[in-house]
Amino acid sequence: MRRGILLTAAAAATLALTACGGGNGDAGDATPTPDDTAAETPAAAGALTVWVDETRLGPVQDAANAFTAETGTQVEIVQKNFEDIRTDFIAQVPTGEGPDITVGAHDWLGELTQNGVVAPIELGDKAGDFEDVAIAAFTQDGQVFGLPYAIENIALIRNTDLAPEAPATWDDAIAVATAAGTEFKVLVQTGTEGDPFHYYPLQTSFGAPVFEQNEDGSYNPVLKLGGEPGHNFANWLAEQGQAGNLSVDITSDIANEAFADGKAPFLIGGPWTLSNFEGLNISVDPIPSAGGETAAPFVGVQGFYLSAQSQNALVANDFLVNFLATEDVQTALYEAGGRPPALTAAAEAASADPIVAGFRAVGAEGVPMPSIPQMASVWAFWGVTQAQIISGQAADPAAAWDQMVSDIQGAID
Repeated sequence: MRRGILLTAAAAATLALTACGGGNGDAGDATPTPDDTAAETPAAAGALTVWVDETRLGPVQDAANAFTAETGTQVEIVQKNFEDIRTDFIAQVPTGEGPDITVGAHDWLGELTQNGVVAPIELGDKAGDFEDVAIAAFTQDGQVFGLPYAIENIALIRNTDLAPEAPATWDDAIAVATAAGTEFKVLVQTGTEGDPFHYYPLQTSFGAPVFEQNEDGSYNPVLKLGGEPGHNFANWLAEQGQAGNLSVDITSDIANEAFADGKAPFLIGGPWTLSNFEGLNISVDPIPSAGGETAAPFVGVQGFYLSAQSQNALVANDFLVNFLATEDVQTALYEAGGRPPALTAAAEAASADPIVAGFRAVGAEGVPMPSIPQMASVWAFWGVTQAQIISGQAADPAAAWDQMVSDIQGAID
């Protein structure tokens, strides 16, 4: 009954959204009108093509089999290399050769909408069943452009043998590490080109986010990382570099190896690093604030996009909302890929694992990685400036930060 209600509610909405949401998106003559959908069962006609990578293949195929058994709609699952999907989708959708649905990351959204290859989806009351940050990540101009299924973010990974309690602040963490007498204190991968992704929660704790953010979680291309909050963060980076707490010598490999060898009680990292730490007693905790405000990391969300050229937008929306957004499928995707689910019920079940629960709690305080095209202009200036300040090459940290903001603004303009 609930699926029937959702289909009816989604029918007119999805058609309208598809027509206006894809830029050059025109569903073509085969797309049903709202009147057509009232006279027939939408999912009884047409066929779907879905692009997935190897990791997502099994759970999506199982969902497709269930969809075909219930609706009669055939679903062709095409396996592709994840690295090729975005480029191929942008190239093939305008020619009519692309899929109806593809898996993808939320931070592709700006490029996909700019190219007019994706359409909004209609989640109905299912929108409230997902983690807030997951919906925010796929939202643009008040519309949701993807079905989220997984969330990933960094957190503070703690060696509980060296640090029995989670630190409340950055200074607490440094004090605990100093008392432990380890070679390193808090390992943050940096390198000579910096690493704004891993430093972002420390920066946000000074109240210096990269872009202006709307209430729905989406972003405006207005830089917010400058001014006094940015100066305070820049001066803090310099102080920590001078103290030896942060260093451009700490690459990803060095950080992971040092933590695995028990040379530091803390590491700022993601769940993708955990395979390096088998045998260690660890906990996953909130990243300690350095500037007094909440340390909010970037959150990445994986999901499924609807093509702006889909000839079966209603059927595709039905498959997304009623077959991929179930607890069983989201759990299967989690078990296949290791990324915590975006559907709250599945996330709560996965949180029986305290490591998953730890990352999930930190992610709930995080913010979506900006998906607006202007984000591409930020990374290089941002990272290099961080590295120059930490290494002491920038004699005046605040002035270096101001120059970085000016350079980024120039690149955006």
